[in-house]
Amino acid sequence: MSPSLNKEKKQTLKINLSQGIKVKIITANSSHSKYADIICKTIEESAKDRGTGIAKRSPEYIVSKLESGNAVIALEGDKFAGFCYIEVWSNKTYVVHSGLIVHPDFRNLGLAKKIKKKIFDHSKVMYPDAKIFGITTGLAVMKINYELGYKPVTFSELTTDEAFWNGCKACRNHDILTRNDHKMCLCTGMLHDPKATPEKMTFNKKVLTRLKKIKQALFLKKGEK
Repeated sequence: MSPSLNKEKKQTLKINLSQGIKVKIITANSSHSKYADIICKTIEESAKDRGTGIAKRSPEYIVSKLESGNAVIALEGDKFAGFCYIEVWSNKTYVVHSGLIVHPDFRNLGLAKKIKKKIFDHSKVMYPDAKIFGITTGLAVMKINYELGYKPVTFSELTTDEAFWNGCKACRNHDILTRNDHKMCLCTGMLHDPKATPEKMTFNKKVLTRLKKIKQALFLKKGEK
């Protein structure tokens, strides 16, 4: 393990949120396995609240990410606050940040952005040459991605690894993806290429909200036929 990776893995990001809440965001390890159940429950409940599809994760899968060091976890003392993990695809040429979640007790405090930044920095140390991508329906996540240097892309620019797309089978909108030959869905694809020239991206919430509504009207209507 390189010195830079060693240093990054030991680093704890201590932050003060509003209302006097103090949270630390750290690279996860086996000692955090006890949080697997609440992580899965929080992800599932978030999907129901948003009314959109989020692929389900099993506690066993979450434990594997915690133990491998391919995850970060946010804690207030011993209380779970948030989580995100790294998945690696196409022989380490692509990585994706999955399962980004903030516990309801810590929402609307800016924690999601700090977790995303932490996992982004961690993945660039772990996999410096990999393209970082994601698919999401959440406007808040899109905004964070824009600020980190992602840009919207078609699904054809993402990994072709079948195992990644198989992960969408648990999503309630998987039929939309299959109907469109894995080219389009309610999710928006976003990509950060470490070798590309940085571009100044502008996040336009109104445009993306309108696009989201159009996609929902188009794809969900077709599914009712």
